[in-house]
Amino acid sequence: MKKINAKVNLLVIISGVVVGLASLLLTFLGNPKNMGFCIACFERDIAGALSLHSAAKVQYLRPEIMGIILGAFIIALVTKEFKPKAGSSPATRFILGAVVMIGALAFLGCPLRMVIRIGGGDVNAMLALLGFVLGVYIGTFFLKRGFNMKRAYKATLVEGFSMPAVAVALLVLGITAPAVIKMSVEGPGSMHAPFVIALVVALVVGALAQKSRLCMVGGVRDVILFGDFKLLYGFVAIIVTIVIGNLIMGNFNLSMLSQPIAHSSTLWNILGMMIVGWGSVLLGGCPLRQLVLAGEGNGDCAITVFGMIIGAAMSHNFGWAGNPDSVTELGEYVVGGISNGGKIAVVVCIALVLIISILNCKKESKKNG
Repeated sequence: MKKINAKVNLLVIISGVVVGLASLLLTFLGNPKNMGFCIACFERDIAGALSLHSAAKVQYLRPEIMGIILGAFIIALVTKEFKPKAGSSPATRFILGAVVMIGALAFLGCPLRMVIRIGGGDVNAMLALLGFVLGVYIGTFFLKRGFNMKRAYKATLVEGFSMPAVAVALLVLGITAPAVIKMSVEGPGSMHAPFVIALVVALVVGALAQKSRLCMVGGVRDVILFGDFKLLYGFVAIIVTIVIGNLIMGNFNLSMLSQPIAHSSTLWNILGMMIVGWGSVLLGGCPLRQLVLAGEGNGDCAITVFGMIIGAAMSHNFGWAGNPDSVTELGEYVVGGISNGGKIAVVVCIALVLIISILNCKKESKKNG
């Protein structure tokens, strides 16, 4: 058993290092700074590219998302781990997906981008990590008390192939009909690595994430529940790799202010990531893990991904997403954050996750023989 665990731990660490290197590479090639990989941000950009929201600065058909799904799909097929299943509270998962995305965009990043931002010296992300860990802890509190969205059942191949098919369709759409896709001419959506390179890098990341079970939420959850640090090693490996890379390239900036596409409204950063941690524990994995599981044929995770995309569209259509800090033409530093509507949305999301947590902890009554 020890030898098996050592191999698994090494694979998790290797996966973390590769994700860190991939983030640095994609940033160097054009992706926004401290955003080489961000599942929430990239799904938001895809929502914009498909005209689900009209925020002109965040619209681009990010191939990284499709690459992760297809990388996981291909390796799952090769290793015979592709197992279509579905039926575990799909409507609840859709809602939780949207809620997790609203929390992520209040912070301006998913757990993966939080780690990437920490690797760039962003103190806001370090503080948000406290909220993330708190959220995971609350989620595990309910897991210990019987939270369960019921089991999934074996599904048809059509169900299992649905998310990979959507990923392929989006790639084909982006290549053959770019005129119908919205693309930002300024802002984060206009910053991107070459399409093919980004796709290839994401295919590798998806395959490794599938084999290693890499998951930001799972790493913290397993430490709290079982004292198992295995998945957390990948979390740490990403940070260390990105810190070293940023130091070498002169991009490390230990500061709360002047961080790229980030705001320093501490409370809402913490609460946003608390929602992400809590909701993701209930869903069984972080946004990255949801993409990977959807690639493996899990229809419930596919529904979660669709929920996250709709949550991203709602965040921007209703003005709930975070606004980065900025500097005026006169040189005045303006702290960003979220609107009053966004604050209300965050509070409502916390209430929703609490209600879902409580209602799904009800024990089934024992039937008398």
